[in-house]
Amino acid sequence: MPIVKYGPFQGELEDFPTGLRLFQDSLSRLFSEPASRPWSPAVDIYETENELVVKADLPEVDPKNVGIQLENGTLTLKGERRFEEQKNGKGFHRIERSYGTFVRAFSLPDTVDADKVKADFKNGVLTITLPKKEVAKPKMINVEISQ
Repeated sequence: MPIVKYGPFQGELEDFPTGLRLFQDSLSRLFSEPASRPWSPAVDIYETENELVVKADLPEVDPKNVGIQLENGTLTLKGERRFEEQKNGKGFHRIERSYGTFVRAFSLPDTVDADKVKADFKNGVLTITLPKKEVAKPKMINVEISQ
């Protein structure tokens, strides 16, 4: 006996009037639209000898809609990417990018000097530079070997 995939409305959908099918398609898209899904920007974090660097991809995000907070060893990024509908009568065929608010939080080591943090926003990339405290920087110590 062959295996048959069950579809409760499979035969009935072909019998639906066109308007009802369009309504059903609209409802399906409504519940699967990226605009209704939360989004979170991609982030790279790397460390150099003197600092920690956080880079966040924020394409089409207005820098005025981005907030950076450093408190109790936690770096928090907040922001919003707004969906702007075209008013000239053109419709979208597909919307895959997510929109809305986001919040990202990262624990930082105690070696970060919170008073010297810098942020730069260029070409849709937010770069946060977190300098290390002097005591946390590596030091070279020469060891003399006695014979």
